[in-house]
Amino acid sequence: MKMAIRLAEKGAGWVNPNPLVGAVIVKDGKVIGQGYHEYFGGPHAEVNAIRNAKEDVRGAHLYITLEPCCHKGKTPPCAPFVAESGITEVTVGMVDPNPLVQGKGIACLKEKGIRVNSGIFEKEIRKQNEAFIKYITTGFPFCTLKIAMSLDGKTATSSGESKWISCIKSRDKVHDMRRHCSAIMVGINTVLNDDPILSCRMKTGKVKDPVKVIVDSRGKIPLTAMVLQHEPQRMILATTALAKKQKLQEIERLGAQVIVCPEKDVRVDLKYLFKALGVMGIDSILLEGGSTLAFSAIREGLVDKAVVFIAPRILGGKNSYTPVGGDGFEPLSNAMGVHDWKVSGSGDDIMIEGYLNKQEDLKEKES
Repeated sequence: MKMAIRLAEKGAGWVNPNPLVGAVIVKDGKVIGQGYHEYFGGPHAEVNAIRNAKEDVRGAHLYITLEPCCHKGKTPPCAPFVAESGITEVTVGMVDPNPLVQGKGIACLKEKGIRVNSGIFEKEIRKQNEAFIKYITTGFPFCTLKIAMSLDGKTATSSGESKWISCIKSRDKVHDMRRHCSAIMVGINTVLNDDPILSCRMKTGKVKDPVKVIVDSRGKIPLTAMVLQHEPQRMILATTALAKKQKLQEIERLGAQVIVCPEKDVRVDLKYLFKALGVMGIDSILLEGGSTLAFSAIREGLVDKAVVFIAPRILGGKNSYTPVGGDGFEPLSNAMGVHDWKVSGSGDDIMIEGYLNKQEDLKEKES
């Protein structure tokens, strides 16, 4: 199963909004087949493992990280395919939370006389598929807030200089995080101040750039912005009726998509936006700035996870920028809690990861 989990990771960034799934076939004590879900719309992991098998799989044992599906989607159902292959035992890492499956695949296998075990390394597999689990059960994307700041909590000097607070290793990790997500989201001030490309620049391997989502309630984005020059067809501008229609038409002519959202506090209604992005198949968002957008997303209960890189330097300055702005939470007892957090090193930096939402609370929060 550990081998299957490692195989599943190879599909990161390619299978969204589907889950990461790996499969290994064992016969007579040796591995005879391996496979993983390689790209959205492609064969599933168990199908690839059976097709890649070096010998007849009849009488073999299939280890798979996620329950085989039993319904027709982009591909035919997998549970009957497994049964017809002659495999006699299946060990499933976790039950598929997709309501279309959710135990039905296991039931199908058992009806065919196959022995089924489940719940093996489930904690690790749930972690690997945390974005899929939220998306498939709520319809909302899983949102990770990325912060890079100094030891005293500053993201930029008072003049706006921010390159680079974090070290090279931390920046490489951020690009790996981008690789896993369907979309990167920033506010308009980040575009105006930094003019980023928001691409995924990995040192090795082929990757697919995430969709770029720019939250810009008044349509201030320059037509010369790098996000509009670099793959504009993979950019979404989230705005409101406050933006000029002619400007929005010009943005669309460049190839970008425009979503006109309702207003909330004279800004984009983020819950409406996140729901719309979910309908579009965007299962995960890496929120990279700015501070007002970060606070609004946290306040609305849309941020699931925070990853914070803390550099060993002090910037100071009462007018220096902080990672989370807005009005803040008052009183102190209303501050947003972070749970299940862990601390690790990232080059010269410290990396803290933690969760703001609990999976069992998500359906209630998003309803």
